[in-house]
Amino acid sequence: MTAPESTCPAPRSKVVELYFLEHRAKLIDIASFLDRVDRAPADGPETDFRIEAFHRALAILSDGRAERARRILEALSDHSTEPIDSAAGLKGAFGASPE
Repeated sequence: MTAPESTCPAPRSKVVELYFLEHRAKLIDIASFLDRVDRAPADGPETDFRIEAFHRALAILSDGRAERARRILEALSDHSTEPIDSAAGLKGAFGASPE
């Protein structure tokens, strides 16, 4: 992996020292969420587009390429350009595109 041009004023060792434990906890939280999904009884289709999108985002997270945050945000964003006919019955955002 080629390191992108530095835009962070802190050295890498300091960034790791400051933020590692916080993000370690977040990874454990994600693992717990996925374990919970795996243990839950099926009540519909075997796969859910949100979980599929989540797994694609995790692949981006671990691919070693630059701009992971931007690429994950794009992968989880709705890129449709046409408005839906009605929002009736929708209770909130999905957090991932069903397409």
